[in-house]
Amino acid sequence: MLENCNYHCMDINSTIESLKSTNDGISEDEAKKRFEKNGPNEIEEKDRKTIFQMFIDQFKDFLIILLIVAASISLIIYIIESSHGAESTEIWDAMVIFTIIIINAFIGVRNEYSSEKSLEALKKLAAPKAKVIRQGPLREIMTRELVPGDLVILETGDKIPADLRLIEAVNLKIQEAAFTGESVPVEKNIEVIDNVNISINERKNMSYSTTVVTYGRGKGIVINTGMNTEYGKIAESILTAEEKKTPLQEKLGKLGKKLGNL
Repeated sequence: MLENCNYHCMDINSTIESLKSTNDGISEDEAKKRFEKNGPNEIEEKDRKTIFQMFIDQFKDFLIILLIVAASISLIIYIIESSHGAESTEIWDAMVIFTIIIINAFIGVRNEYSSEKSLEALKKLAAPKAKVIRQGPLREIMTRELVPGDLVILETGDKIPADLRLIEAVNLKIQEAAFTGESVPVEKNIEVIDNVNISINERKNMSYSTTVVTYGRGKGIVINTGMNTEYGKIAESILTAEEKKTPLQEKLGKLGKKLGNL
C-alpha cells in the first residue's frame, strides 16, 4: 500500500487496488478482519482524570518536590529560631515558595483541563453513522465500524465519516472550514492530482473526516480511519503535545534548578 498522502495522486482503479477493495466495496468478512486489525474508527482517549487528580499530579515533578522540601526547611528553621526567641525571616521565604507552588499547580490544572475539553469538543464533531456498500445493498452502519477499503455513499447534509478518496462526485461541495479556514464550501471532483505535496485545501479529490457535504452527492473509498485521519492527527496533537510553559513556570523551573545545585 502506498503512503496515505499519495492517494490524491492515484487514479481510482489504482486506489481501489492499493486498498485491496472493489468497485462494490469489501465483503462483511473482510470488514471484520480489517476492524480487528485497525480498531474502531474513533478518537482514542486517555483515562479521564478528576480535577483533584490533576491537582495532585502537579506535585509529582522533581523540581516541585525540591521546592516543597526547600520551603519546609525554611519553615522548620523559622519554628526553631522562634522557639529560642530569635527573629527570623525564614517564614516569608517559606510562604513565597508555597504560594508559587500553589499558583503553578492551578495553572497546570487549568491547562490540562482545557486540553481535555478540547478533545471532547473534537469528538462531538464525528458523524454517528455512515452509509456504505459492502458487496451488497446500501446500508447504514455505525461510523466506528468503518475500515479502510469501505465504499461510502455521500449525500447533502452528511458528515464525512472517515478520510476518503472520492471516486464519484456529482455537483459535490464540502464544507472544510475546520481544516482550511475557508468559509466557502469546496467543489470536489475525482481527477488525479500530480502534486504529491499539495496542501489539504487543494486536494479536490479527497474528503476528510468531520467535514460536511453541503451540496450534491458522491462516493468515496475509505483510506484512513480513527487516529490516522487528519481529524485524528489533530486529536493526537492535543493528547501528546508538550504544554507550553508560562513565564511563571519557566522561572519556577530555573529556581528549582538553582536550589538543586546548592
